[in-house]
Order: sequence, then C-alpha cells, then structure tokens
Amino acid sequence: MPWRRMEPMDQRLRLIADWKESEYCITDLAQRYGVSRKTTHKWILRYQEEGIDGLKEKSRAPKEQPNRTKENVISALIEEKCRHPKWGPKKVIAFLKRRRPKEAWPAASTAGEWLKRAGLTRKRKLRRRVPPYSEPFEKCDLPNDIWSADYKGQFKTRDRKLCYPLTISDNRSRYLLACKALEGPRHKETKEAFEGVFKEYGLPMAIRIDNGTPFAGRNVGGLSRLSVWWIKLGIIPERIDKGKPQQNGRHERMHRTLKEEAVTPSAMNLKEQQEKFDWFRIGYNEDRPHEALGQKPPISVYGRSRREYIENSRVPEYDLDFSVRTVRRRGQIKFKGNLYFLTHVLGGERVGLKETAEDKWQINFSFQPIGTLDLRKGRIEPIKNSWKV
Repeated sequence: MPWRRMEPMDQRLRLIADWKESEYCITDLAQRYGVSRKTTHKWILRYQEEGIDGLKEKSRAPKEQPNRTKENVISALIEEKCRHPKWGPKKVIAFLKRRRPKEAWPAASTAGEWLKRAGLTRKRKLRRRVPPYSEPFEKCDLPNDIWSADYKGQFKTRDRKLCYPLTISDNRSRYLLACKALEGPRHKETKEAFEGVFKEYGLPMAIRIDNGTPFAGRNVGGLSRLSVWWIKLGIIPERIDKGKPQQNGRHERMHRTLKEEAVTPSAMNLKEQQEKFDWFRIGYNEDRPHEALGQKPPISVYGRSRREYIENSRVPEYDLDFSVRTVRRRGQIKFKGNLYFLTHVLGGERVGLKETAEDKWQINFSFQPIGTLDLRKGRIEPIKNSWKV
C-alpha cells in the first residue's frame, strides 16, 4: 500500500502540535520534518503571532512596487483613449508627452496593457500590405513640394443627400489643407475650393491626383479645365495610374482615418457634415501624432508655401525653338497648312510645337508635354505617362 502524501499545511500543523507537547527540541523537530532550523523557527513564530492562519502560504510578491504605473498616469491614459478611441497606445503616449512633458509616462507597450485591462482596445485585423511604388514622381522632400487631392467615396447624410468630400493634403507633412463637403465633383465648386486653399497656403510645386472628374479628361494629354488652370499657375498635375491608389498611399491612408472619425456615422445634412470635417481637420493637424513624423502632429512640420497665388494666371511662354499656335475654339490647331484636333479644353490657349524627329513634333502646353503630332499619319498621338518626370 503506497504511503499517503502529506500536504504542506498538514505537515506544519503536526510540527506545531509536536512543539506544543514539548517532546522535541527545535533541532529534533527540524530533523523529524526534513526542514531547516530557520524554517522551524519561522513557522513557530508565525503560529504565535497569527495562529493557524499564519501557517498558510503567503504571496511572495513585494509589498511595494516602485516601478508600478501610478494611478494618475493610468487615469490619464484611459481618459485620453476615451477622447480618441481610434488612437493606439503609441499615439496616446506621444500626445500626453507633448501636453505634460514633466510626467514620467510608461512605454507604449505598458500603456497598451493598461488600456487592454480597461477594455479599451480590440484586436486589429491583419491587412495585406501593398508593395511600394517606385515610379519617378516629383521628389517630396519639403512641405508644399507635392500636394494630393481626391474626392473620397461619396456617402449619404441622414437627410438622404449625397456628400462628396474633397480632400487636399500636403504629402511631406501630412497636413490636411482642406476637407470640403460638396454636392458633387463639379469643376466650379472644385476650383473655388482650391482657390481658397491657394490663397491661404500658397502654391505647391505639384498636385497628385487620380484620373477621375474633374481632375482629368479623356482627351490628348488627359487635360481638364482644372489641370489647365493649374499648369498656368505653374503647378505640375501628377496623375497616378488607373487602378493603383497605392501611388497616392499617404492620402488614401488619411481617407481611412477620415471615414472612421468623421463619416461613420454621417451627420444630418451637408452643413453639419462640414462642421464634423472642420473638427476632424483640427484634431488631425494639431493633436494626432503621426508615426512617419516621429509621433509629431502635422502642424509641427508644415509651413506655408512661399509661392503666392496670383488670380490672373500667366500666359504660357515658349523657347525660340518652339513654333507657337493658338488653339481654336473647337480644339483644333493649324500647322503646316492642315488642321489637327487637339482638345477643346485648350480653346483660346497657346501651345508650342518642337520637332523631335523627322515629321514628328512634340506639343507642349506651357512646360508640360501633352502629345506628339505625326505629320505622316496626319494625327496627334498621346505621350505615354506624360505627367511623370
């Protein structure tokens, strides 16, 4: 028959019973129960001070934890997370460090653990990463080198009216220059929005856009009335390839945040939706830390452009090796005795033609190549990727 296993508590009780009967000295008790004299003294002392409860196992955790996060710090983390529910622990800590730099804030991992205990985090879905784009767009080293513009997907406000958000941002600083709740992607309203932004922030070197209305047209060079206006202001319109939104990835990422914080749910009407967009812009530019900026908000990086907006845009000028023609109202130019259709959006504008090969002439509108006139074929052909430098 196997020996019955004695639990530690039973062993301590028997040790105390033998000690109380005074039949054994401390040395004998230690030998009888297979423990040290020091341990025997410890259990007898605990029994004398606390009774039977003193023989129970006690936590070995230190009574004081000097590295434990302070209660006021935990409260601040939870409060800030509640104010910005879409922010992760990195952004929350970066924001609090700016607001209260003298406080000893924990690491983002520790902050994340406290927010998890408070039930304020959720497991993120794994997203498939898009490979980086390597086409030679204009360099973006400084604020106002390149802006991005787009109409985020339309949605309905609660009064069943469609809202088309026009967004304009600076690619270097991620500063959101405008977010307008418009009724549609029409030329007039879009131009008015850009005019307001140009007056407030100056002009960029280039604006990156997609191939939709009103940014691009289906004619030679992909010109639209809006892009013609930009070129006359000295701005390069950069059109991304069709079906490749990753070429404008920074702006698309901002759209995801915009949808989470200012579109879902939508407002009652366009006026109230614009108010939501205005508040979003303030928080996005002045409060929200950005990982690509070293957890600084866009306002700490952005600065107004030195290129001032002039309402009367300049007339395009050409070098002496160009033959200059004025585009007729119906979009045609006359060259070497023949008429060639170019595009109606350039009606009344001057274009320049420069011979590049036998019977082939490159057509420019200001600094921008838009097509090639092939005299043998008797037509104007588009230049592939003409918007990319």
